[in-house]
Amino acid sequence: MDRHLHKGVDVSVIIVNHNNFKLLEKCLSTLFEFTKDVSFELIIVDNNSTAGDIGTVLSQFEKTILIRNELNRGFGAANNQALAISRGKYILFLNNDTVFFENSIRKVLNFAEEKDDHIAVGCKLLNPDGSIQFSVYDFPTLNNVVTSNSFLYLLFPKSRFFNKYYQMNRGLNQTTEVEVVIGAFLFAARSELINIGGFDERFTFYNEETDLCYRYRKRGGNIYYLPDTAIIHLKGGTANNNLFRRYRNESVATIKYYQKHFKGVKFSLAVFAHYLGMLIRIPIFFLFALVRLDKRILIRAMSNLENLFYYPSNQFKNEMNRQELGILEKYPDAFSNGLSTGYQN
Repeated sequence: MDRHLHKGVDVSVIIVNHNNFKLLEKCLSTLFEFTKDVSFELIIVDNNSTAGDIGTVLSQFEKTILIRNELNRGFGAANNQALAISRGKYILFLNNDTVFFENSIRKVLNFAEEKDDHIAVGCKLLNPDGSIQFSVYDFPTLNNVVTSNSFLYLLFPKSRFFNKYYQMNRGLNQTTEVEVVIGAFLFAARSELINIGGFDERFTFYNEETDLCYRYRKRGGNIYYLPDTAIIHLKGGTANNNLFRRYRNESVATIKYYQKHFKGVKFSLAVFAHYLGMLIRIPIFFLFALVRLDKRILIRAMSNLENLFYYPSNQFKNEMNRQELGILEKYPDAFSNGLSTGYQN
């Protein structure tokens, strides 16, 4: 047992925030309202918010630990900061644009306790209207990279060969072992997350959970989708306030994943398919934007055009750079170094 663990904390709930105070307040209100019979701590990492005072929001909630960053460190790095000081047996990485309506953490905790420490769990995510979101998918392979960029996944939605979202398209209504659950609600044993070094901080925005789940499974962990409980995912985060930046970050994160996990001809074909997919989408999105008079679709078309001429530098070339430091090595004295402002109440 490492020096950060304290007895009596079942779950450390970790939320990264950047300017979304209204969403965060709604998330925390429902978290405290519906989470019962669970010993949990709440760690908020604020990535240099400038639209208000995070302390004012958190003053409403008991014993919240706040980490204030003087710059936006990105989703993965911010989560790692909180992971370093967490004390729970389990970790719940939670988006600030989520809403609870039942005791989901207790249900997921019960499931985890019935299994072992080598599991990670994602629950059902719902849209505000109650429809199911795609929250489970397969790891990127050359097959689904090519087919997703050529629209073949639309023709064969229930084919694993063609569609990385095939399990959701088959209608998952029972507990199922999967490859990736999205990071809006990602529950796992703290010890396992520490062992794999947490998130790879080279993934600044997007694909952090894909890479994490890949490494988690590679070390023998199992990842489950638990549809017995659900939360609402509003998908109204900061990224939607700047769609150009969002689409650039998505493209960059996709290529970074190929840089890290694909090699040789496989890598070259994946990158080619990625850029070909953007090229195909430009006229299609422009046409739909004109027909529907939709500014968001027009921005999507323009973003694809812009991203055609951008390729991120490869941070994974040097084999030494691939050796990711452990969390406790990255943040050996998180509290004493001033990363955390401590309890807010």
